Amino acid sequence: MIGDDVRIVVVAVDRDTVKLGIEAPRTIPVHRSEVYDEIQRTNRAAVGDPQPKPAAERAKVADLSKTRRSTPKE
Repeated sequence: MIGDDVRIVVVAVDRDTVKLGIEAPRTIPVHRSEVYDEIQRTNRAAVGDPQPKPAAERAKVADLSKTRRSTPKE
């Protein structure tokens, strides 16, 4: 159970594939991640907000910010 009214159900198992179902009230939107991301991009574009960088780019920038740079001693 996720909360009081959302439930994840195993629909089928076949070798290395598991199919899941989501039971939720119609008032709760349920989307795959790529559909959700597209909805978010569309909403941002509608209000004129700049689009955020993809997750891979954000992770790359975060990794670079953690890197120490050594300065040569004179």
